[in-house]
Amino acid sequence: VQLQASGGGLVQAGGSLRLSCAASERTFSSYDMGWFRQAPGEEREFVATIKWSGGRTIYADSVKGRFTISRDNAKNTVYLQMNSLKPEDTAVYYCAADREWGSSDSKDYNYWGQGTQVTVSS
Repeated sequence: VQLQASGGGLVQAGGSLRLSCAASERTFSSYDMGWFRQAPGEEREFVATIKWSGGRTIYADSVKGRFTISRDNAKNTVYLQMNSLKPEDTAVYYCAADREWGSSDSKDYNYWGQGTQVTVSS
């Protein structure tokens, strides 16, 4: 499955952004989807994941209560609503797909989008 992430940009601390990730295949609804991020000089970090049905989600502690992952299987799209953004949220954000539910390890995801830059100014 091919993934295309979009929606990144420059925002002030406390602001909001919504990222989107569009999938190329109708089988999108059979994949669990995740968002990861990678800051310069850092390893790729888990942000959130959502089950294929949309019925279960898992968040990293660092974003819990501020970010919301959701999906629209009719549109083959997964979203990441990011509120109360902080400078430490600055990173390239990647969406990923897999059929193994619940993993926060990037190695368990087989399909990746190209990434979208999020920059939060203080």
